[in-house]
Amino acid sequence: MHILIVEDDEVARDYLAKALREVGHTVDVAGNGLEGLHLASSIAVDLVIVDRMLPKLDGLALVQSLRASILGLGLVLL
Repeated sequence: MHILIVEDDEVARDYLAKALREVGHTVDVAGNGLEGLHLASSIAVDLVIVDRMLPKLDGLALVQSLRASILGLGLVLL
């Protein structure tokens, strides 16, 4: 599964990415909401894990935008 993690806390982001890679997932990361929106729109991902409080674009706004533009995308809001 190809997973995108959108999390501004570098320690949490790296920990989650490492754990998911160890169980065989492909993982990309973004450090803010705008970067996450760009990545999710430009690469094929199966799941996006989104932090609620993000710089540049809030997690809820990111999820709303992704839901409107990418049908069938799995989303998890933390």
